[in-house]
Amino acid sequence: MKAVLLEDVKKLAVRNIPDPVPKAREVLIRVKAVGVCGTDIHIYQGHGNWNFDTRGRAIPLSENPQILGHEFSGEVLEAGNGVKDPAPGDRVLCDQGENCMSQGRSPLCEYCASGDSHQCLYYGEHGVTGLAGALAEYICMPAVNCLKIPRGMSFEQGALVEPLACIIHAMDLVERACARFTFSGRHPIRTILIAGAGPAGLLFLQYLRNVKRFEGRVLVTDLRETCLNLVEKFGGSRLAAVRGEFAAAVINSTGGDRAHCLIDACGSADVLAQAPGLLHKQGTLMIYGAGHKDKDIGILGPVFFLEPTLLTSVGASGGFDPDGRPATYRRAVELISSGTIQVLPLVTHRYASLETIHRAFDTDFRRDDYIKGMLNLN
Repeated sequence: MKAVLLEDVKKLAVRNIPDPVPKAREVLIRVKAVGVCGTDIHIYQGHGNWNFDTRGRAIPLSENPQILGHEFSGEVLEAGNGVKDPAPGDRVLCDQGENCMSQGRSPLCEYCASGDSHQCLYYGEHGVTGLAGALAEYICMPAVNCLKIPRGMSFEQGALVEPLACIIHAMDLVERACARFTFSGRHPIRTILIAGAGPAGLLFLQYLRNVKRFEGRVLVTDLRETCLNLVEKFGGSRLAAVRGEFAAAVINSTGGDRAHCLIDACGSADVLAQAPGLLHKQGTLMIYGAGHKDKDIGILGPVFFLEPTLLTSVGASGGFDPDGRPATYRRAVELISSGTIQVLPLVTHRYASLETIHRAFDTDFRRDDYIKGMLNLN
């Protein structure tokens, strides 16, 4: 089969490699749609590497090339021994993380047992930690990681279930946090600031308005006009950012109150550097974006003085349904299929072949009109 290999930092190549063969408990999937995630861009640029050896050393791409692509959907071609669901011909989307349930381990490790499957002691992630991702013609996945795409839902929508599931998990963490400011309680959240109006930021915004029914102020900042236009469409207040300085705009917009919850959805170190001017004392800081660079961790010193509730979120944990499949992904499927959350407006650039996907990484993600890239394979 053909696959796109990241053979070194900023070095993508289309190669012919052996077709994957499904093992017991797995299915072979013909890839149909793959979203290009910010995490993919960070790995490509060399700003992140989550493929570690047993000693915790990050394995260089030159030593172990990576097939990227962890937001994907496709059609089942073949089922391994013992697999009855899904069946050949089924359209599916996948949780890209392999955990105890994926691997048939019993008993479940402490993290899988508590619903924190993306922290599984035996975790591996397709397209991120060395396991083959979906920028290829085919991929093998554990059957229990696969959810059928509902009738009327496209492959593109199926691929974008994964990023929405991650947003759901992050918001679950915010709701469970022992924070001063909450959605309901003695000290209600009045203002939320989302830094970054890319796919994650726009999904956070829709989740707050359409699922949480949050009626307070939601400020969303970004450098790109295309993104800010969608902020207004989805019910947020656009806040144009001047590179390196937008704290004054937040202070002015809130009458000096600042944000009770700050969501870093862009992975910019500038957001953390400016957080003392953005966040209300004892507010909640959710660091969701990845790829922070060019700043020392010391920038958080002034933030700590505010005594914030500091949260980080990785993946889409949330426990398993009775059939062993990921509950958070099912929640995301329902929100997309019902029209509660719109994901297709986020797709601004589409690619029709593995040979052209490099454009998303090389040039397109820097364009002012780029929000989300999507590979479509027929």
